[in-house]
Amino acid sequence: MRVSSQSVTVVVLLADPDAPTEIAQRMARRLPARLADRSGQGQRFEVEVVSEPFTAGTEDLPTLMGRIMDRGREEDWDIVVALTDLPLHAHGRKLVVELSHEHGLALLSLPTLGGLRLQTRARRAVEEAVLGLADPQATGAEEPSQSQPLGRFVSRFAPIHPGPVGEEEAADLRYVVSGPRGYLRVLAGMVRANRPWRLVPGLKKALAAALTTGAIATVNSTVWSLAQALSTPRLVIAMIGSVTLMIGWLIIDAQLWHRSTDTSPEERKRTALYNASTVLTVAIGVIVCYLGLMAINLVWALFILNDQVFASMTRTPLHASDYWTLSWFVASVATVGGALGSGLESDEAIRAAAFSKREQDRRHMLQDDQSDE
Repeated sequence: MRVSSQSVTVVVLLADPDAPTEIAQRMARRLPARLADRSGQGQRFEVEVVSEPFTAGTEDLPTLMGRIMDRGREEDWDIVVALTDLPLHAHGRKLVVELSHEHGLALLSLPTLGGLRLQTRARRAVEEAVLGLADPQATGAEEPSQSQPLGRFVSRFAPIHPGPVGEEEAADLRYVVSGPRGYLRVLAGMVRANRPWRLVPGLKKALAAALTTGAIATVNSTVWSLAQALSTPRLVIAMIGSVTLMIGWLIIDAQLWHRSTDTSPEERKRTALYNASTVLTVAIGVIVCYLGLMAINLVWALFILNDQVFASMTRTPLHASDYWTLSWFVASVATVGGALGSGLESDEAIRAAAFSKREQDRRHMLQDDQSDE
């Protein structure tokens, strides 16, 4: 690890486009001051953010570390911390971060930090990695201490623990997660990286179909009678059925389900992880859409329903609970209409709404490889 003149260490956050770049830019504002305060050696830090797709076309760790190393040499950077929102694996374990003290490099996989407080956790991980790489005692011939970099981060956010490193690898220290807790953390991080709340505005045609269906159903007297006749269990069944139909239709129609030709146990686990994140991402987006439809239908019902007309059609007076029941039932009907409307969307539009930029690129690469075969 090199240190620039005048005791200023140049730290570069090499971030994949989209979410990793946004996270890097936010933390870069306060990172120099925090690093200087924590180093306690009168050392100054200069932090830069470089956004480029360094993971394009591969998830192989040696290849990625080689790219980061070459990039650091080209620009003569002191320390390079690379951030990606792709889940990476090392020796069958899910990688959190790996470091090379000799070259001043660190590679951080954001999904392994979980889905909550991602910005804070990423900042802490980057701080610990930079301070560990910048420490003169961590370089040289001695074996880097596994308790030095990321030590406080590891103790605070178990089940992160040191992982095995091969003798021929560029990295000399690696942290991984494993076990059920690690799996759930990575899964939550992958869903967080996909940002499922973007699914609703990203599917404009499906949303338009759902809103139109809901508006028409709200003024239909047959729907009024059905909503009144249905019991709460049946309304719940209608809700679950419509949401499940929407999720299944989006995944099947846009070919979001990941299939791999590799039958190795590690690849099967990775495929299951990707598919689980896909289902959860689409499910959260559809549930958000359903709740939004309920709210819109309720407002529409409050505005349009007339108690005299309602009583004449259903032969029962209009109660306050009827507004809620009607909006709930209509939301289920409208969700089915949205599922049909999603068929008008292109597969690319659905993938863009459901996945992060890195995940889209990864799926394009897999499709290209399969088409070449």
